[in-house]
Formats: sequence, structure tokens, C-alpha cells
Amino acid sequence: MKTIFITLAALLFTSDILFAQNARFTTSGTIEYERSANMFAIIKRMYGSEMDGFLQQAFDQYKKTQPQFKVLKSTLDFNGDKTLFTPIVPDVTNNAFFGLQTTDQNNTVYTDLSAQKSIVQKKVFEETYLVKDSVKKIKWKITDETRVIAGYNCRRANGLIMDSIYVVAFYTDQIHISGGPESFNGLPGMILGVALPHENLSWFATKVTDMTLPENTIVPPKKGKVVDNKELYNTLKDVMKDWGDEGPMYLKAFLL
Repeated sequence: MKTIFITLAALLFTSDILFAQNARFTTSGTIEYERSANMFAIIKRMYGSEMDGFLQQAFDQYKKTQPQFKVLKSTLDFNGDKTLFTPIVPDVTNNAFFGLQTTDQNNTVYTDLSAQKSIVQKKVFEETYLVKDSVKKIKWKITDETRVIAGYNCRRANGLIMDSIYVVAFYTDQIHISGGPESFNGLPGMILGVALPHENLSWFATKVTDMTLPENTIVPPKKGKVVDNKELYNTLKDVMKDWGDEGPMYLKAFLL
């Protein structure tokens, strides 16, 4: 009996070694994401205190003619410690409500994870900013919950960004890069899913292509008024100071 146990242990140990030797970890490629915004919930949060008369009629009509969820696509190119998140411009512009730009994809994000630096080209109404600063710091707590996203085993982590926004993320250690969509980062693997439950937003990967990217695929955006995060915050806060209850929501959305 002892011999059988020893033989089984040896076989298990050998299979672990063979698995480790043959396991493939993605280091370069492209991830396709879909961003989903619950428009009904976002509009109610934005205009709830003003939702009467004409605005209520417009909202009721909107709900009859438009889908509840606005879905937009994007890509994340990654190679080693550098990533580039790029929104895909939709073929048809729809699902808008009085030009609610906060539900659009306004950011092109270049991240150098080894240097912990990012360059974000950010569209805010008619202005384009180039935000050069450190990567956003997110306080993460890794859990035991798992799920499969785009064919990759992922683990859940809960986080807090900008001191008040609750984040649920799913990352895979099969892609050893601490990046993700938009400016989400800081986990021991690539983030393939993100949800902001209280902001009614989510990003989930639909496809991961493991490939060697051509040179100069991952380059930072260059156009825009150069600022850092603090300068952008002060500028937008000053512009939106008289916007009532809507101001903080716009500010939060544009600073993500």
C-alpha cells in the first residue's frame, strides 16, 4: 500500500511539472472589450430631481425607442509592460439623451506599467486634454470567487478608486501584465472584466488574441492640452461649480 501511495504521489508531481512546462502565458496581443452602460439608471441618477414636465416626457419616449443598455467596443493592445486602450468609434451614433457625453468612451489610455506612468487623451465636451501623470492607484482586495471570461480563468478582486467609487474586477494570471481596460490596473494579472455597480457601467473582454504585435503599435497619444490629474480636476471643478446636482456626476465621469 505504501508503494502505491508513493507511486501516485510521484505521478502527480510529474504531471504538475509537465503542466507547468507546457502552460502558455500570454505576453503580447490584443483584447477586445465591450462596455455596457445602463442608460435608464444613469439618466435617472443624473436628472432624478429634475425629472418632471418636458424632461419626464422625453425620458419616457427615450425608454420606448432606445435599448436600456448602450454597448460600445474597444481594444487593448499589450506587449510586455506597455498597454494602449483605444475606443472604437461606433458606426451609428445613437442611444444619446440630450448629448449625455458621460456615457461615451472619451479616453485613449497609454500605460507604461514598469514606470507607473500613463498618458490619457481625454475628450471633455469640445476640449481635448492630454493627461500625463502616474497610473491611478486602486486599493484592491482579492477574493476566492472565480469565473471564465473570454476563455481565461479569472479571479475576482474588489477595489476602491477615487476614494469613493466601488470597483469589481476579474483578472487572469495567465496574462502576466498588471493592466486592464481604461485606467484599471494593479492586480497580479490582466483585468478582463470590470464593473462599477453604483455607476451602472461595466467592461468585459469578448476575445483575446495572443500574437506578436508589430513595432510602433503601442505608442502614446500626442494631441491635446497637456495637464496632470490635479490640473484637470481643478479646471473641471471650476467649470462645473454652478451645475447643481449634475456637476459632481459629470466631474466623476470625466475623471475616471
